[in-house]
Amino acid sequence: MKELIELVAKKITEHPEDVQVRVIESDEGQQYELRVHPDDMGKVIGKDGKTAKALRSIVGAAAAKQELHVGLTIVE
Repeated sequence: MKELIELVAKKITEHPEDVQVRVIESDEGQQYELRVHPDDMGKVIGKDGKTAKALRSIVGAAAAKQELHVGLTIVE
C-alpha cells in the first residue's frame, strides 16, 4: 500500500524526491501519512480536494481487495 501511495504521489508532483509516506499501525488498521514538498501541496490536494479524494479512493479500493482498513492523511 505504501508503494502505491508513493508511486501515485511521485507521478503528480514536481519534486518527487520529497515524497514521504509514513505508516502508523493501530488496532483499527493502518493510517498512512503523505508528506510532499510545500510547492506540491496544491497538486496533491487538487481543486476542491478532488485529487486527494481520488487518491483516497484508490487506496481504499486496494485495501478492500486485501480486506484491510486504511486511512490516508496529507500532512503539511
